[in-house]
Amino acid sequence: MTFRHSFEPEQNQVLVEMEAGMLKMTLNRPRHLNSLTHQMVSQLKNTLQEHEFDPKLKLVLIKGNGKAFCVGGDVTRLIQVILAGNWSYSGLFYRKQLMLDYLVSIYNKPLVFFVNGAVMGGGAGLCLNGTFRVVTEKTVFAMPEVSIGLFPDVGVSYFLSRLPGHLGEFLGLTGTKLDGADMLFVGLASHFVPSKDLEQLESELRIAASNGTQLIAEVINKFAKVPNLKTSSPCNRIETINNCFSRNTVEQILFSLENEGANNEDKWIAKAIDSIKLASPTSLKLTLKIIRESRSKTLKECLARDYLMAMHFGVGTVNDDFLEVLFFFYSLGYICVFMCFSFISMCNKK
Repeated sequence: MTFRHSFEPEQNQVLVEMEAGMLKMTLNRPRHLNSLTHQMVSQLKNTLQEHEFDPKLKLVLIKGNGKAFCVGGDVTRLIQVILAGNWSYSGLFYRKQLMLDYLVSIYNKPLVFFVNGAVMGGGAGLCLNGTFRVVTEKTVFAMPEVSIGLFPDVGVSYFLSRLPGHLGEFLGLTGTKLDGADMLFVGLASHFVPSKDLEQLESELRIAASNGTQLIAEVINKFAKVPNLKTSSPCNRIETINNCFSRNTVEQILFSLENEGANNEDKWIAKAIDSIKLASPTSLKLTLKIIRESRSKTLKECLARDYLMAMHFGVGTVNDDFLEVLFFFYSLGYICVFMCFSFISMCNKK
C-alpha cells in the first residue's frame, strides 16, 4: 500500500486579534473545514491561558473561516505522523485537545462561539463548552463516529446524555444531523442569530467589551431569533424516539425501530435502521453505554474516560474497526478529514 500525502507547513492556522477588551480567535483552515491540528490546539490553549486573568479582557470570541466552524481533528495529518513512526504523537495531541476543552468549560472570562456552518467531533467538543453558543441557519451538527468504528468522544457524551428524553442515544447511535434551530431547541446552542447579522453582532460585542460591560447576553439577545423547527426535525419525533431508544440494548433498540417502521412510513425510521446496521457493532454498544453512564458523571470524568477509550481504539486493543476505516480512506487519497466524507455532502445539499 502506498501513501501519497505530504504536507507543507501552514501559517496562520489561528488568527488572533486583541482589541479593546475583546480577544478574537478565528480558526483559519477553510480548505480543510477548519479541522484541528496540534498547532491550532496548542495556540488556542496557550492564548486562552495567557489572557485568562488579564483585567483588560472582557470577553473571548471564537469563530471559523469558510463554510465550517470546525469538523474535528485533522486525522489525515495524524496518520502521516503515525506512519513516520511517531505513535505517541496521537496520544499527546488528543490529550492536549481534551485539556483545551476542559479549559474552555472552566474559563474565567465569557466565551462566545459563532458556530456558523458544519460542526462535529473536536469542533463540537470545543464549542459546546462555551458560555455562549451562537448558531445560524447554516449550522449543521453531527457526531457520526459509530459509522467509522469510534464513539462520540471529546466529552460530547456528557452533552448528549443531558438532551431531552433519549434524543442523545438517537443522535449517538445514528449520527443524525441537527440544524441550528434543533440545537437551540434541545439546549446545545444558547442563541440563534441569522448569519447576515453576525458581523454586526461582532461589532457590538467589541463595543461592549471596550466599555467594560459584562452584559454580553443582552447584546446577543438583541440579535437573537426564535426559529421554527423544520417538519423533518428529530425534535418533532421525540415520543417515538423515546419509545425506541429507551430500550436496554442496541439489539432491542433496533427491534423496536423495525416494529415501528412496519406501521410507520416516516423515512427517518428507515434511515435510522440503515445507519445502525451499517455502523460498527462494538462502537454502537460502547456508545450506548457511555451516553447512559455520562448522565451521572461530570464533564471532567467524561473527558478522562474518553481519553482512555480513544487510546485503546487507536492501538486496536478494542478491535480493528477504527484502524481499518482510518487507513482505508487515507489510502484512497482523501486529503480532508476522513470522518467528514458523508457529512460534507450533507452540508452541500443544504
